[in-house]
Amino acid sequence: MSRKDFPPKDLAEFVSYVKTHSTRLNTGHAGVGSITHGTGLMLNSVLGVKPVMVPFAGSGPALNALIGGQTDYMCSPIPDVVQQVMSEMIKAFAIGSPERSTALPNVPTSREAGLPDFQAVGWFGLFAPKEVPSPILERLSDALDGALDDTNVRTRLLELGCDIPDKSQRGPQQLAELVKSEIARWTPIIKGAKS
Repeated sequence: MSRKDFPPKDLAEFVSYVKTHSTRLNTGHAGVGSITHGTGLMLNSVLGVKPVMVPFAGSGPALNALIGGQTDYMCSPIPDVVQQVMSEMIKAFAIGSPERSTALPNVPTSREAGLPDFQAVGWFGLFAPKEVPSPILERLSDALDGALDDTNVRTRLLELGCDIPDKSQRGPQQLAELVKSEIARWTPIIKGAKS
């Protein structure tokens, strides 16, 4: 997404513009290690650019700077920006998930818009210390599963722009596999940011 007066009108124009002007652009993020920082690094890596990365003390201040025009663009989870995109306070060029968001159905996916290498989906997991007994972990997992299947919870999460994993994607083993794959995926991007 970008400030509302950023010249590009769609993702193709955004890519071209950023590649041409990257040394004069800046991108905000919610601090080193945040999802907005990591996805910003990924986007810049995919585009082969190194704009100035401006850290803020959280997503709120980073988003305020984007709205205020102090930064040019940033990557952010959908729930953080639905209202600002809908009210046209900022521009959204694409989302990095495989499917369009029900909260922002008019915003294409990065694949649809011509940037298939940019895929980044935020997620949440419920973690516990390794010494927690299995019966307690199972109860926690079942409670979380029940919450994700509750109609009111599902409705609210979808309104916010969240994706709800299918039952086959839930559980301790699936979460462990996701964490392992995410570490493998993000490590080169983070290491590449040093250079």
